[in-house]
Amino acid sequence: MTQATPELPPSEERRGAPRFALLFRTAKVVVDQKEYLCVLRDASATGCKIRLFHALPTGAEFALELGNGGRYPADVMWHSDDYAGLRFKSEIDVGRLLSDNYGQYPKRQIRMKFDRPALVTAQGRSFEVLLRNISQQGACIECSHVLRVLEPVSIEIEGFPLIYGKVCWRRSSRHGVVFERGFGLTELAGLLGHLHCTTAGQFSFSPSS
Repeated sequence: MTQATPELPPSEERRGAPRFALLFRTAKVVVDQKEYLCVLRDASATGCKIRLFHALPTGAEFALELGNGGRYPADVMWHSDDYAGLRFKSEIDVGRLLSDNYGQYPKRQIRMKFDRPALVTAQGRSFEVLLRNISQQGACIECSHVLRVLEPVSIEIEGFPLIYGKVCWRRSSRHGVVFERGFGLTELAGLLGHLHCTTAGQFSFSPSS
């Protein structure tokens, strides 16, 4: 569990809201419905500081979202190098923001939601699927083919290395895949940042040799 300790900011930066310095908490910043991985470094009832792994995305609507599903609309107040400061649209409960046990998805790894075409190969057959979300350790795909639980698969996503994994669950047309080799946070953040710069639906797939 991530530990948090009170941090006393310089007098000229004090705004009356206690601020907590975080050792490390993975989060995502949502910009016009596109999701980017980030690290939450400190937070208060009125705002937070995040670290990004690429240039700050441009957009009209920003929000911070934690792994528990809590989403907090915000405005960008400043950015410098890999860091940005966000001010929440309204004051929040910092305890809930930092809690691993609060929200719709307590203690769940961050999942990045998006609809992207991908190519899955299983038992020598290759077919297009829709990638619904991805995390450091797995993904959710949707397809008309029925894949067996524990069936080995490979997944091709534009701009990503070839991914190997196994089906771990199936619900109707949706399948969960756990990766043989997970992604590092920096690696996945960079790949997703690049992916958002491309236009979905323009990919041309062919099976990897």
